[in-house]
Amino acid sequence: MYELTRLRKAAGHTQESFVSAFLEEATRMGVRASLSVRQLRRWERDSPPPLPHPSQQKVLEAIFGVPIAEMGFDVPRHRLTVSAPVSDPEAVKRRTFVADVGALAATALVPERPGPRIGTADVARLRKRLDALYRMDHTVGSVPAMAQSHRIEEEITGALSSASYTGRVGRELQTLLAELHGHRAWYGYDGGRFAQGRTSCLEALTAAQLVGDTMLQISVLETLVLLALKAERSWEATGAVENAHRLATRAGAGHTVHLVIALREANVATRLGDSSGARRALSRAVNHLGRADTDYEVPKWARFVGPFEIDYATADMYVQARQPKRAVPFLRAAVRGFGGDLARNSASYRAKLAAVLLDAGEVEEACAEMSAVLEACTGIRSPKLLGRILEFQRMVMRVDSAEARECGERIQETVSEGLA
Repeated sequence: MYELTRLRKAAGHTQESFVSAFLEEATRMGVRASLSVRQLRRWERDSPPPLPHPSQQKVLEAIFGVPIAEMGFDVPRHRLTVSAPVSDPEAVKRRTFVADVGALAATALVPERPGPRIGTADVARLRKRLDALYRMDHTVGSVPAMAQSHRIEEEITGALSSASYTGRVGRELQTLLAELHGHRAWYGYDGGRFAQGRTSCLEALTAAQLVGDTMLQISVLETLVLLALKAERSWEATGAVENAHRLATRAGAGHTVHLVIALREANVATRLGDSSGARRALSRAVNHLGRADTDYEVPKWARFVGPFEIDYATADMYVQARQPKRAVPFLRAAVRGFGGDLARNSASYRAKLAAVLLDAGEVEEACAEMSAVLEACTGIRSPKLLGRILEFQRMVMRVDSAEARECGERIQETVSEGLA
C-alpha cells in the first residue's frame, strides 16, 4: 500500500499521529468513524488491503483531498468519488431559511428621554430597510448600498441615544446596528477599502458580543477572513477561521454554517499555497453541503452559500496553482449556479471565468464571457467588479487577435460611460 504510506509521510505523520489526526477530523466533520494503528498497518501492508468503511472513506478523502481509489484501494464502482464540479442547479433543493434571532425577553422601559418612544413596529420597519440593503448590494452593487447604510445608521443610533424603548427593543436595535456594520465590512471588501472594512468588522464584532449573538459573530468573522487576506494578514485570517469554528461548535451550529467556515478555511489555505490544506477544507465543505438539508434553522446571512461557492473555491485553488485549464469547468459550474437575484455576484464570477479562460488560451470564449459581463453590469456600481473588468482589459490587450482587440475596445467604451 505504497501510495497511502507516501501520502501519510508527505503529510508529516507517523502511523500513531495519523490515527490521532483521523479521529480529530472525524469529530470535526461529524462523522462516526474510528481507526486504530493496527487497521492502518493492514491498509499499508496487505495486498489487496481491506476496503475502508464508507464513513472512513469520507474522512480519508477529507484528510488527503484525493479519492480513495488514488490511495491504492480497489474501490467498487458505486463507491468511487469523482473529482468534478458539485453544482447541479436542476437538483439543488430550495429551502426556506429561518433567521437565527434568538429569544429576546422584554424588560423594563429605559429611563424617559426627550426623544420619541420606539416600539417593535419601528424595529420591524428598520429591519425591512436593512433587508432591502442586502438586496441592493446584490443587485446594483456596494456603492449605493454604502450610501443608504449611512442613513440607516443615523436612524438607529439616534433612536438608541435619545428615544425611549424597552430592553427588548434596545437589544434588537443593537443587533440591527451590528448587522449594519457587518454589511459595511463587506462593502469595504468589495470597494477595495480594506482598512475601512476591517474597522467595520471590529465594530460589528463588538456589537454582536454585547447582545450575545453568536451566529452574528461568526458572520462577521467570515468577512474578516476575506479582508485579512486582502491586507496580507494571513495570521489574522487563520485566527478568524479558528474562532469561527470554535463559536460554531460551542453553539451547536448546523452544517450550513460549518460549510461557510470550511470555505473560508479553503480561502486561507489557497492564499498560503497550502494545496493539501485547501483540499481538506473543500472536502469538509462538500461533506457539510451533503448534510445541509438536515439543518432546522439557518441564519439569514448564510443563505448565499451553495454548491457554486464550493466550485468557485475549487477553481480558485487551481488558479493559484497556475492550472487554469483545470479551473475552467469549476468556474463554469459556479456561474451556472447563480440565481437571477444575484446580479452583482453573477457578473463578478463571469468576469473571473473570462480571465481564466483567457489565461487558458480560450480567447474567443473568454471574450464572449466578458461581453456578457458588460451587458449585465449596466446599473451595477461595484469597485470589485470594475477591477476585474479592467484586469481582463490589460490581459486581452496583450493578445493579437481580432476578437481580443474588439473586446478591449468595448471594455474601454463601457468604462468610459461610467461603470464604477
